[in-house]
Amino acid sequence: MRFRLWRLFVFLVAPIPVGLWLYQAWIFALGPDPGKVLVDRLGLGALWLLLITLSMTPLQKLTGWGGWIAVRRQVGLWCFTYVMLHISAYAVFLLGLDMQQLLIDLGKRPYIFVGALGFCGLLALAVTSNRFSVRRLGKRWKQLHRLVYAILAIALLHMLWVVRADMAEWSGYAVTGIGLLLLRVPIVERYLPRGFALFRRDDKKVSI
Repeated sequence: MRFRLWRLFVFLVAPIPVGLWLYQAWIFALGPDPGKVLVDRLGLGALWLLLITLSMTPLQKLTGWGGWIAVRRQVGLWCFTYVMLHISAYAVFLLGLDMQQLLIDLGKRPYIFVGALGFCGLLALAVTSNRFSVRRLGKRWKQLHRLVYAILAIALLHMLWVVRADMAEWSGYAVTGIGLLLLRVPIVERYLPRGFALFRRDDKKVSI
């Protein structure tokens, strides 16, 4: 199986930050409110993974190496996993598993509602990320998975509301996200350099 070791490497590396953060919480190294720190870091980790997922196609086109596309689905699923952990940590540490409080937060805090919309979109992508769904949905599969662009916008808006005091950090993620989206614009994509000579033999046309 091609890229088996590369896939295994990604699988082993992706959960390392979670283990590190849990260890830091265990030794009381996350400050006076470790629960909130965990919630924030898991959300930020999910955004990182979303941006990495969106970078796979441009990287494949730039290098001509098919390994980027080989792990794109896996990285996307890890992004969904981080979002699930983010929501779970929010429910446990910030809500105390009080679902009535969740309903209150949905009404009072717009960023919670926006985050819920993003989660629903990611859930749809995660559920249909398997080969059966690709065959079953046909052309509609690509149309559905273009939701990832809207999900990125939602994730950035969610983060903007959460970290309003640190616009510099948010701007970095926003510029990166906008750059990745611009690379999908046909007129920009047309001038994107194709695979370096070292990898060119693996080059193949891919979509999102």
